[in-house]
Amino acid sequence: MRYFFLGFLAPYFCLAQLTLTTVKLPSELEETSGLEYLGEHLITNNDSGDKPRLYVFTPQGELIKSIRFYNLKNRDWEDLAADEDHFYIADTGNNYATRENLRIYILGKDLIPQGTIKIHYEAQKTFSKESRNEYDAEALAVVGEDLVLFSKNRKTLQSQIYVFPKNEGNYSLIPEQTIDTKALITAADYNEKEDLVVLTGYDFEGKQYFFTLKHFKKNGMKNIDLTRYTIPLNPAQIEAVKIINKEEFWITSESESKGKPRLFHLKLNL
Repeated sequence: MRYFFLGFLAPYFCLAQLTLTTVKLPSELEETSGLEYLGEHLITNNDSGDKPRLYVFTPQGELIKSIRFYNLKNRDWEDLAADEDHFYIADTGNNYATRENLRIYILGKDLIPQGTIKIHYEAQKTFSKESRNEYDAEALAVVGEDLVLFSKNRKTLQSQIYVFPKNEGNYSLIPEQTIDTKALITAADYNEKEDLVVLTGYDFEGKQYFFTLKHFKKNGMKNIDLTRYTIPLNPAQIEAVKIINKEEFWITSESESKGKPRLFHLKLNL
């Protein structure tokens, strides 16, 4: 592990709000787009540029193994969530609002597929190609008995929150709330002990952001406590996040400008 710096060399760098350390990841993870724990290791997926695979690696950046799924399809895998019994793969990427096959795959903790959740947006009536649309989503979290999906709204740079059961079914999504992130949301995670949701995202200028939504269940959808932090990384595109505790987090970035994908340990200076 080494420290990551922006614009100058020094033993470490620390802004008023956060501290980052970084590890280069293997090139196989060039489009890392989800992050969860698997025992003492981390597990990730690539998005639409890869076969349907999951990758297990260490916090030091060593690839342990990859798992190929021959009975699943990777249309655009965008996030990975988990509870005590299952993993949930969000095949929900919808860059141009043309997809009619959005789904979440349910896997056991043994990584054996166990079912499929199908979703669609109730408000979406047409599926013609549209670059600035509101029907893309890349951020999925488990909150109690539900899955919570945060949209990547290219029209408004806000994020709609959709809540639906984590059981097999076909669900029509209606937003529970809209949050003014001023960013395109790319990843989510929830920690029940801390009652904390975290998000990552970026804006059209390429600036990267980290968000905390404190007391997520306690406050309810009417009282979202949203705080935004700037992540001083360039070039980068943060696509995955995992909570360690209320102050520390793992995030990953896709490879950018012919660089390597990276794993970051992010610590908030609370």
